[in-house]
Amino acid sequence: MMNKKNSKIALMLVASAVSVALTGCGSDGDDGKDGNPGLPGGTPAEAIEQLKLEVLSVSYADNIPTVKVYATNEDDEAVVGLKDFSIENAAQLIPVGASGAGNSANWQKLGSTSTFVDNKNGSYEFSFDSFDTDTFNAELTQRFNIVAEASTLLDGVTSVPVSEIVADFDGEGYQALYTKNIVSHEVCASCHAEGEKIYHKATTVETCITCHTQEWADGRGKPEVAFAHLVHNVHNSNKVWGRNDYTAETAHAIVQDNCQSCHVESEELTEWGNWTRIPTMETCTSCHTGIDFVAGEGHSQQSDNSNCIACHNASWTEEIHTGGFEQKKAFIDMYGLTSTLMVNSDKTATISVTITDAAGSAVDASTLVSKIQRIETITNVGPNFPIMGYNASPGNGQAKVAYDLVRNGELGENVSVEAGALQYTLPVLPFGEYSPAGIQDTDTAFTFIGLEMCNDGTAAVDCGDDIATTSMKADLVFGTLSGEAASMRHTDSVAFNTCENCHGETFEIHKGYHAGFIMTEQLGRENADGEVIVGVDGCVTCHTPDGTYASGGNQGALEMKLHSVHGEQDIISDCTQCHNDFNLDAFKLKGALATSAGEYTTPITATCASCHGFDEIKAHAEGQGGVVNGTYEDANASAQVEFCMGCHKPTIFDHTAVNM
Repeated sequence: MMNKKNSKIALMLVASAVSVALTGCGSDGDDGKDGNPGLPGGTPAEAIEQLKLEVLSVSYADNIPTVKVYATNEDDEAVVGLKDFSIENAAQLIPVGASGAGNSANWQKLGSTSTFVDNKNGSYEFSFDSFDTDTFNAELTQRFNIVAEASTLLDGVTSVPVSEIVADFDGEGYQALYTKNIVSHEVCASCHAEGEKIYHKATTVETCITCHTQEWADGRGKPEVAFAHLVHNVHNSNKVWGRNDYTAETAHAIVQDNCQSCHVESEELTEWGNWTRIPTMETCTSCHTGIDFVAGEGHSQQSDNSNCIACHNASWTEEIHTGGFEQKKAFIDMYGLTSTLMVNSDKTATISVTITDAAGSAVDASTLVSKIQRIETITNVGPNFPIMGYNASPGNGQAKVAYDLVRNGELGENVSVEAGALQYTLPVLPFGEYSPAGIQDTDTAFTFIGLEMCNDGTAAVDCGDDIATTSMKADLVFGTLSGEAASMRHTDSVAFNTCENCHGETFEIHKGYHAGFIMTEQLGRENADGEVIVGVDGCVTCHTPDGTYASGGNQGALEMKLHSVHGEQDIISDCTQCHNDFNLDAFKLKGALATSAGEYTTPITATCASCHGFDEIKAHAEGQGGVVNGTYEDANASAQVEFCMGCHKPTIFDHTAVNM
């Protein structure tokens, strides 16, 4: 006879799986498990770039499982000789409400094992020395989290990359009827590097979830380390976490409290909408701090989750957590910019900015000026190697030209509205001056434009104290002295969509100090394949070879800045996270880069050192003709002499590649 606990769980499973069960109506019953096809023969893998794991079968004897796993490499060759290999956790899924009214479904650990037999054909048979047979319930979904650590084969030579999978079955080894997958590994990997430890050990979210169970956390007296609480805690800075009281400022700046950064609708995720349907005290207190439910502080008093859904229904929960972000995106899409830069015969240049509506039709700027917090323009000369510094460049004494066409709802001095467009004439620009990129590059001026508008969340309003502002779509425009086609910086190394993978579509770059720049299709240019690419080339109006406000003291040149900032925050570990290619020929157009206050470094060396460290590569680089933190003159004289590419041929997939 089934006991009361198991009877209750069985009823929960019936409710959870009813839609799946109905698909079998009209059949002749269970056809049984499919047998495993014969394993391929052939020579075992001699090299393993990618380790692929698959659970072939799960069988039970006396309620103890035996799990058969198959391992292959990227060429589907059998991998023989794995040693650092384990079932990190075997767990079962307690259904929604089974552990208490209103409680979410939670995994419950049953055991782990590193005991296996290598069958010498790519298959491995795991057995459990210790397994909680008293807790095991064949009515529940069973999960096996298989982990092969980054190591070598038994030969001690052949390297093995890390690989982690989870496989879910029912309690007899058949296909699971119900599981709980809310967020995909792919979403996490858009920020966290593939194959790299997310925190202390795991490289996939499924491993984290299977380990950080609610029961395990409660048993340690640390309910805050249960995954549902912890994962939100480490992505917002509302409270510290971990034994060293970490703050999640970097992650918070990226996620920006936008639930949909991680909770993405997917047909492959059985429970992607779970976050709106099943609110719990454990999850909500990870972001909403200062609440004591039991004491009734900060919220009405309640001792459990049984009444949460009475107020926090799914549609309201989704609306309150996502409505602001959807409104912001809708407001950003209400306006755009169409700009021109006309170079005059006296080497001044006239910039014209037309504001457009969502349909692309021009809007008379005079009707919007009072609603504009700022229209910022930043102009430089020489897109491939700007010759105007953020501060005055040592080369020509010129600094970039920054001017606000509108500020705080008022036109800037000498700005006019002509035929509905804002116009301003820039001062004389250094066209045609020497540049390592050639005088054809300094024939081109370019202006990066940021728009910041006052709004009430849904519509533009007059600017004033305590009025919210939103950065809008940025624009980039070119003009030439000769009248010939403009020189443009390459966009085939970094496309902005890789930035959006972490930062999202409404990332307001540098908002506060600047108007803020939202990089959209408005900046797109076609590449050689006819694809529209949104680059980061507009950023070099400020992030010049001479650095930014610290004149090199903070590695402000674009070639270094992104490396140094993301590296300091331990965000990047793989070039492919940001790069879609390396345009190594671009170095042929570059001179020295400011790498310290008043000191310069040859361009390839500076770029490499921004990840690898200046002290670390100094001796090697100088031995190959590079200059590290030397004078402006010496570093520029050696810019095209450094011999790095004579040996190094980096690719985004292997930046250590050499040409011997």
